[in-house]
Amino acid sequence: MKSIAQKLKELRQVKGLTQEELAEKAKVNLRTVQRIEKAESEPRGKTLKLICEVLDIEAENLVKLKDTHQSKIGTTIANGFFLLALNLVLMGIIGFLTLDSNANMNSVFAGVLLSFFIPFFLTILTPKMSGLERMLKFGFGYIIYFVLTMILHGFPVGFSSGLFPCLMISVVVLYFGNDLISLRKLKYN
Repeated sequence: MKSIAQKLKELRQVKGLTQEELAEKAKVNLRTVQRIEKAESEPRGKTLKLICEVLDIEAENLVKLKDTHQSKIGTTIANGFFLLALNLVLMGIIGFLTLDSNANMNSVFAGVLLSFFIPFFLTILTPKMSGLERMLKFGFGYIIYFVLTMILHGFPVGFSSGLFPCLMISVVVLYFGNDLISLRKLKYN
């Protein structure tokens, strides 16, 4: 994503103008052009209009460029919160089915099934993602849950409750999910 400063600098260079020539033709201070191209300040109003006239570009196009960049940042933040919430929900489901005091063999079995199928469907939905990237995005909650359980309850409780095997199954399926899908495709082709 190009910033306004980069775009103006590129347009100036394409036109074959130096900073001094641009400042002279646009009737703005040379220091202003230098600060704009270094992204120390952003051109507004009359200054932006004068520079855009010399470079033969509409000022609205540069403003749209900035808005697109800001919306990308907002999307990244929203995706981060979604991934955090998803990881908390996945941790809660597996923890409730295995580590809960009322957990029985049926709920542990359900935890094992979910710890395979949820990551498997995440793999199907993200086929172009590498195993490591998928494991880090969707499995960091499992890893944190493992560490917290080790600290609070210890390994014997985590393993005997079925929590650790479920977490391990989930992380392995997230990491090797593409390989599972490839094997399935080979079998049916």
